Amino acid sequence: MKLLTKELEKKFEKYPLYSQDGKGLDAEVIAKFYNPYGHGTWLITEGDKQEDGDYLMFGYVQLSNPHDAEFGYVTLKQLESIEIKAKLNGIPFTIGSIERDIHLPEHCNLKQAMELSDIEVPQFLIDMQEETDEVYENEEIEI
Repeated sequence: MKLLTKELEKKFEKYPLYSQDGKGLDAEVIAKFYNPYGHGTWLITEGDKQEDGDYLMFGYVQLSNPHDAEFGYVTLKQLESIEIKAKLNGIPFTIGSIERDIHLPEHCNLKQAMELSDIEVPQFLIDMQEETDEVYENEEIEI
C-alpha cells in the first residue's frame, strides 16, 4: 500500500509542523498508519516535506504497551522501511508492512482517532484538555 497520497500531501501543506501545537485532544489527525498484524499505531497530526523529499511527521504513537505510548516524530521513510516478519518452521519471512488507514473519518480529532483505534486516552491528556477548556470558558470576550 502506498502510504503517501496526493490528498495526504495537501493535508501536510495545511498542517505543517507546530501548526496544531497546544490543541491537545482537539488536534486533527491527518493520517493513521498501523501494523495490520499486531501492535503499532501512529496518529499523525502534522508534517513537513524535507529537502530530500521525505516527510517529517509528528503525532501520537503506541507501539505496544499503552503506558509506553507517546508523542513524537517519525519520517515517512522510517514507516515505509518497516517489514513485518513471521516464522514458519523456524524460517523467517516478511508478511507485510505498515499500512495507512483508508477508513479514518475526515476531520477526526486525536481523541476520536484514539477511541476508533482502541487506544486508551491517557489521563494526562484528559486533564490537560479540561484545563484548556476551563481557560476558554473563563475568558471574557469583548465585542
